[in-house]
Amino acid sequence: MRQLLKTLLLLPCLAMATTAASDSPPQVTLEVNIPRGEISNSGHLSYVIALLQLALEKSKQPHERIELVPIEEDLTQARLIAELIRSPDLDVIWTMTSREREALIRPIRIPILKGLLGQRVFLIRADRQAEFSRIKTIAQLAQLRAGQGSHWPDTEILRANGLNVHTSPHYELLFTMLKGGRFDYFPRGINEAWPELAAHPDEGLAIESELLLQYPAPMYFFVKHEDSALAQRIEKGLNMIIDSGEMDTLFLNHPSIKPVLESAALTNRRVFMLNNPTLPEQTPLHDRRLWITCCAP
Repeated sequence: MRQLLKTLLLLPCLAMATTAASDSPPQVTLEVNIPRGEISNSGHLSYVIALLQLALEKSKQPHERIELVPIEEDLTQARLIAELIRSPDLDVIWTMTSREREALIRPIRIPILKGLLGQRVFLIRADRQAEFSRIKTIAQLAQLRAGQGSHWPDTEILRANGLNVHTSPHYELLFTMLKGGRFDYFPRGINEAWPELAAHPDEGLAIESELLLQYPAPMYFFVKHEDSALAQRIEKGLNMIIDSGEMDTLFLNHPSIKPVLESAALTNRRVFMLNNPTLPEQTPLHDRRLWITCCAP
């Protein structure tokens, strides 16, 4: 009888627990389709994915699980933008901003590389360092030919500043063209140059040791213009981890970023400051939280 009474007393509690459990929203998975890889060997892919995952985790609902799903095909920057516009199978990309790009797709205006992309060192042939060491002015540099991708905003920036630019639509071909003398130097963000050099060990290339081009070149996450919900979630999450210091911690300690900051020796280089005519007016140039000290515009 005592056991029966105990059981009867427990029944309402069990019923309440069952009701509470049934009132909880079911667990759901938010799948966010992202690029399969990146067209360069810049090495920051793992950092960017970790940053996006962290931002979405911060802004998710308690019953949500976030899953970043790479698409099946590797695409160039131009094709990624086109696919983001027209395809339901791609939700987020990351790329350098420009007026043209912001007219086509929706930016989340928080520079995810904190300005590193606008600090440009040169890949050159290893036997030509002495020639570059003699360059003291931008006019002297303009006598040489830079190499860039056909659809990169950097191409327009360099040309607008009087530099001679040779282009190719094929990223990997640029290394072959540099080795073969089709152009003289390949400006790369400091987060890109060292991983790319390591990825092309047999091309006879080196990183030029004395010069630096500098211009504001923020890389953003982009979504479809109509996808305001996802844009707001990413922006909210990024602001949360900026305010908490988690973004700086991830950035400064990530294995694709930390060695680059140590190797670049930015303070020992002759700096040529360039204007970026492609930069949208809404760029948050004056929000010092968003830029690393070495790279603030």
